[in-house]
Amino acid sequence: MAAEELSAAGHDVLVAEAKPSVGRKFLMAGKSGLNLTKDEPLETLLQSYGDAANWLRPMIADFDATGVQRWAQGLGQEVYTGTTGRVFPTVMKASPLLRAWLSRLEAAGVQIRTRWRWLGWDRDALLFETPDGEQRLAPDVTILTLGGASWARLGSDGQWAKILGDAGVATAPFAPANAALSVGWSDHMQPYFGSPLKSVRWKAGKLQSRGEATISATGLEGGGMYSLTPALREGAPLYLDLLPDLDLAALQSRLDRKKSKTTLSQWLKKSLRLPPQKIALFHEMTKSNGLPQARWPEALKYLPIRYDSLRPMDEAISTAGGIKRTALDGGLMLTAIPGVFCAGEMLDWEAPTGGYLLTACLATGKWAGRSAAEWLQAR
Repeated sequence: MAAEELSAAGHDVLVAEAKPSVGRKFLMAGKSGLNLTKDEPLETLLQSYGDAANWLRPMIADFDATGVQRWAQGLGQEVYTGTTGRVFPTVMKASPLLRAWLSRLEAAGVQIRTRWRWLGWDRDALLFETPDGEQRLAPDVTILTLGGASWARLGSDGQWAKILGDAGVATAPFAPANAALSVGWSDHMQPYFGSPLKSVRWKAGKLQSRGEATISATGLEGGGMYSLTPALREGAPLYLDLLPDLDLAALQSRLDRKKSKTTLSQWLKKSLRLPPQKIALFHEMTKSNGLPQARWPEALKYLPIRYDSLRPMDEAISTAGGIKRTALDGGLMLTAIPGVFCAGEMLDWEAPTGGYLLTACLATGKWAGRSAAEWLQAR
């Protein structure tokens, strides 16, 4: 996005990519259909960026959900909007979009050099490790889009934080975002690994989600959990409502009609029609309490989920932390290093999955590219 903006302004542009090919995390996102954005009004969209919404506002307003869809269509990729408002390419893949994008960049004269890993600065020059040895470049302007600190094998290892920190740039420590939970299951849960938890509501701290999750060998994962990461990072208790469409009174009424010889498992299965994985999870989280019958309805609505921690940061879909807002001007230029702009996940913001991550990455890339072009023009 940044390269296109600079190229459109008439500048020669070189993209230095550390990996053997570009867009690896973009392609990974495409494995689940490539959720490009969420088709929501701007004010609704911005709510998903939490405390960062105010300073991201002008960038996302300039390239909102409608802008993202038009951009994809401009690359020959039709999109469709699902029932939840999530927007995907019709082909449900990232590769056709990436190929069209790279072809357009090439036609515009943008050079891309792979296996060029940035090492920092050597006086006023950018220093790169390349297959041909160390290379130095002294461009008129630099845009860093180095990612966060998760999925290091795709390129975002966060090692740039020390380089910028040593140069006087204020950064916040990295932390997992959109992360799974580690849960120490008993052997009783093993048959349910890979089973989905649907029609549930999760709550942690002030956050709640009606999204789905999956029971995995290491814990719980899925979109329903990911949006709660900010609270779970702080160690907030996690509660699960196994029957969000029934209130306590309705559950109590069903319990009152239960026959005296009906066991808990029979009642959960036959009266409430819970699937096996929900019943197993209920037993897993209540077995040590000797739960009396009077508390069954409350436990179904507010089931405490015992967890150990978030999964390791490198497994997280994204990260919080990075370059602080105070280290940047309104054009995303580092105030400590004039002529150096930053964009994407390396900035200190976070958002849940659902199209919000890609939207902000695209929007900040476009904003940084345009700001860099304006800065060059002013000089």
